Amino acid sequence: MSIDDDVRAPARVLVVGASASGLTTVETLRRKGYEGRITVLGDEPHAPYDRPPLSKQVLSGAWEPERAALRTQDVLSALDAEFVLGDPAVALDRASRRVRTESGRELRADAIVIATGVRARRLPGSEDLAGVHVLRTLDDALALRAGLPAGTRLVVVGEGVLGSEIAATARTLGLDVTLTGPLSAPMALQVGPLVSGVLADLHTERGVELRLGNGVVGLTAEGGRVTGVRLATDEVLPADAVVVAIGASPATEWLADSGLEIDNGVVCDSHCRAEEGIYAVGDVARWYHEGLGRLVRLENRTNATEQAMAVAGEILGADRPYAPVPYFWTDQYDAKLQVHGFLPPDAEVDVVEGNLTARRFVARYRSEGRVTGVLGWNMPKQARIRRQEIVDGLDAPAPTH
Repeated sequence: MSIDDDVRAPARVLVVGASASGLTTVETLRRKGYEGRITVLGDEPHAPYDRPPLSKQVLSGAWEPERAALRTQDVLSALDAEFVLGDPAVALDRASRRVRTESGRELRADAIVIATGVRARRLPGSEDLAGVHVLRTLDDALALRAGLPAGTRLVVVGEGVLGSEIAATARTLGLDVTLTGPLSAPMALQVGPLVSGVLADLHTERGVELRLGNGVVGLTAEGGRVTGVRLATDEVLPADAVVVAIGASPATEWLADSGLEIDNGVVCDSHCRAEEGIYAVGDVARWYHEGLGRLVRLENRTNATEQAMAVAGEILGADRPYAPVPYFWTDQYDAKLQVHGFLPPDAEVDVVEGNLTARRFVARYRSEGRVTGVLGWNMPKQARIRRQEIVDGLDAPAPTH
């Protein structure tokens, strides 16, 4: 048992969000010997499932939806936790640590973990148009898959990680794909100009039409169905289907009257604690990263797991700040990119292994004299080894000006 002897474990834990981070919180509590009551509240009817495969294996049809489930029903049952699914949280009473759900159910706990994630942003006026999709949930992925028959002209709005993955998957399926967005290249914000330029070449070679560098101002429609995407230049890109991948907003609406500090997520201290007995994990959490000296919110699968493990430890008395080196990956065509650390837009970038032409390389990112990030393109082992340079940079004294 890993529960600190000097800490009295809460009798009841409520996890709001049946997500990867929510499930990991439960599993870690049990693994560390917690024997109290655990309830998991989820807004979707599905048991916890994995999100990264949605834009790739599930969308392509390589996986049936059941394969995205994180655990079998037998494994979930063995956790001895109550899963309340398909009933979104609508309010939190901090004083009594009570959560009210859409159906009117009231759930009380001694410790609450907020794991409600994010919601996909939509283009204004697009909600009721047929043929317009977002991709955040399993049902979104299945609806998009069903809406992409052969011969579909697809326009993906948003050149970030998700938009780029969707464009790659759709092109692999043989669809006519156009990728549009305000930045100059796919994932320019996430990886900087050097690597995004290589990614732009890859998409172009595979047949994706890149119409980047212009914002989208709206959609065109006829008979209640989308017909095109209108750019800021007033040009219209014809479309039979549109995927809007313009980012996501933390799912904190239900906390509006809670009294918790909400600012681009649930604001937490370095221990992921919004206040005594209330924590946040995963995409919804914005916590103080002691290594960086600022608030951070991360939307990636690795953080969802690592932060949940840290919070479970905090609930049981660990008392350790959470200051990870972030990590995310993306698969597009035959390119596998692994990113460790932070890649500031103004970072100095140099290729330290391999070469760009072969599309097998490691790029190192420096900011203010420190290594802040490492990106591997089809060189996962080498990128992982160089991760230590980021750790050394976080431990180094802050530069003086």
